[in-house]
Amino acid sequence: MIISSVSGTAVSVPGNDLDTDRVVPARFLKEITFDNMGNYLFYDVRFDDKQNPKEHPLNDLDRKDASVMVVNKNFGCGSSREHAPQAIMRYGFKAIIGESFAEIFAGNCHQIGIPVVTVSAEDCLVIQALVNEDASLQLNIDLEKMTVQVGTFFFEIEMPKSRRDSFLKGTWSVLELLKSNKEKINNTHKTLPYSF
Repeated sequence: MIISSVSGTAVSVPGNDLDTDRVVPARFLKEITFDNMGNYLFYDVRFDDKQNPKEHPLNDLDRKDASVMVVNKNFGCGSSREHAPQAIMRYGFKAIIGESFAEIFAGNCHQIGIPVVTVSAEDCLVIQALVNEDASLQLNIDLEKMTVQVGTFFFEIEMPKSRRDSFLKGTWSVLELLKSNKEKINNTHKTLPYSF
């Protein structure tokens, strides 16, 4: 599936070095599927010990349908767990904008079709301020033009060329690539002397 742009409203989750343990607390990793991960997104900073909601951007009812997350520096650092991007995707986010990302986290997002794009530190703060001011503000991330439009403002974005190309060509999903080459795989399998 080609992903050339992502549009929608946004929510700002501020703070540098927000690690994967904060994104999904470790105690939820024991589940054998990712199906419920969206329920645990930022759980410990969103809910108290009695499961009452705390003040947190994701608990803002005006932003419950946001599809773009705006973050700051070194987002997704810490362990390489896939649960963090899975939680973000299953919560409903389709893209993330930030100043910088941990490389493994960005790669894990790429593998499930979430574009992770960077902007300058200054632009990041401006985008967060715009988003915080107006929950209905529409954003459009354009991977062809490498820009993000926030309301009437445009900002340059960056993404590694290989990831950008795979989104634009629709080759970001390794599983889909394998499925599309099933005949070639079967033919190669038949030629291998050690396969049964």
